[in-house]
Amino acid sequence: MFDVLDQVWTEWTGEGGPFEIVERPIHGVSQRDFKAAPPNLRAFWLATEAHGERDYLVYQDERFTYANAHDLTRRIANFMVSQGIGSGDRVAIAMRNYPEYMLIYWATVSIGACVVGMNAWWVEDEMAYALEDSSPKLIFADTERLARLRNLSPRFAEVPVVGVRLAQSESNVVDFSAVLESPSEWPEASIDPDQDACIFYTSGTTGRPKGAQLTHRSCIANALNMVFMTGVQTEALRRIRDEAPAAPAGAPVALVATPLFHVTANNCVAYLATLAGGTLVHMYKWDVVEAMRLIERERVTALSAVPVMSREIILHPDFRKYDLSSLQTMGGGGAALQPDLVHKIDQEMSQAKPNTGYGMTETSGIITSLGAEFFVAKPASCGRAVPTLEAKCVDEQGNKLGSGQIGELWVRGSNVIKGYLNRPEATAESLTDGWLHTGDVAFMDDDGCIFLVDRAKDMVIRGGENVYCAEVENAVFSHEAVAECAVFAVPDDRLGEEVGAAVYLRPGRSIAADELRAFVGGQLAPFKVPRHIWFVNEPLPRNANGKFLKRTLQEILPLDQTA
Repeated sequence: MFDVLDQVWTEWTGEGGPFEIVERPIHGVSQRDFKAAPPNLRAFWLATEAHGERDYLVYQDERFTYANAHDLTRRIANFMVSQGIGSGDRVAIAMRNYPEYMLIYWATVSIGACVVGMNAWWVEDEMAYALEDSSPKLIFADTERLARLRNLSPRFAEVPVVGVRLAQSESNVVDFSAVLESPSEWPEASIDPDQDACIFYTSGTTGRPKGAQLTHRSCIANALNMVFMTGVQTEALRRIRDEAPAAPAGAPVALVATPLFHVTANNCVAYLATLAGGTLVHMYKWDVVEAMRLIERERVTALSAVPVMSREIILHPDFRKYDLSSLQTMGGGGAALQPDLVHKIDQEMSQAKPNTGYGMTETSGIITSLGAEFFVAKPASCGRAVPTLEAKCVDEQGNKLGSGQIGELWVRGSNVIKGYLNRPEATAESLTDGWLHTGDVAFMDDDGCIFLVDRAKDMVIRGGENVYCAEVENAVFSHEAVAECAVFAVPDDRLGEEVGAAVYLRPGRSIAADELRAFVGGQLAPFKVPRHIWFVNEPLPRNANGKFLKRTLQEILPLDQTA
């Protein structure tokens, strides 16, 4: 099976192939890139105007065609230029998955400005940190985010704010309807492929999030990688089965089930559907029944989300009541798709095939992809590295390891980020001669498939959200009653992992678990607040270097004794 995949892969990426790979100097290092990639995201977006009257954005009973979307993005772009925003400036988007999100996104990158994706879960302190770090010249926010911004206004009084979907007018806030009164024509723009297109914040190992700098080149490479990975596997299977070439598939209809401030929804789901002239069906927030209703109503063809969402659909008691036969692919990324779920999708869905992708914000989206029969054949693997990436597993000295040998996974190529905003030390720690240290422990087999074994980073993946333990520990430690704290992952049937914390209090002090959760919740987004808390009677176990033995804590602390 994989020898045929190799054959197609070589044909498509070789000289003259539709996805020809070349070496280009990127950030001072020769790296792989697609020869025919568009020069920037302005060109990427402008090319989609040809899709005309096809539906592009769907939200509840609202529908926007590509023609509508291009008219609106031109108006938004002109408004931003009238506010003095140009190439290299930053624009923050703080809102739920409304259609306006993508319109603002495409308008911003098409004038060479940079989108700052604000996590909608963030509390005020987290929002303030990101705004101070990124220094946007304009903020687009919905009602809920505006309420939080009002408490920060003295610190950001000079930054104009546009309110989206406001129930009533707000003082010192421009209503989005006024933005759309701007002329419907594209302003001029000069955009380099390697300038920032968007900044997405990743939770930090030292307690504060880091702004990953995704470039025009890296975002485009990620989109083309996804098209390639789908196409190359489909063509390989066609040859294996000796089938005639299939008729061109219709435009995809994708359910946007995860937040657009993450690469999973923004750079993977949205980019892929947009490139193909497809439709994005937005959800305000995840609800399994609403998801099934939308799949049936809109004839959704692709669900790319975190594994818990696919699992909830298949296990829901109303699963058989909805017509989900339009689904062709089901799976996604954000966390590993467990082998049992691979088989459940394969057995329970009439048309949909399981697929998975492993990726990071730091790779602008995917690192690997595996679907259809290839995934069923190797359900424990997350797939091959995409064609723009070199991949290797290395030992602690950075030496490349052989097939089957376990080490840290490093990748290098055009879809890797430029670095971290205002964090040269963190950039230097994560990138070596263009090689990104993923922090994931893995091995590769003879077919080039990657198998994730463990994480080198101290992190919890809760329903696809990365939670760095140090950030939570810092919040817990800031309570005066806490003497010691260790935060770690706790297995969870629904979300994959939950946040757990072992806490040793100062002598003579006491605090209830819910009180501590409320204290942490005042500093961090709700998904970072520990669900499981153990109050221990002795100092936490440490190794010879003084580090807490988290694996020991994970093994010895019983779940039925959490507070």
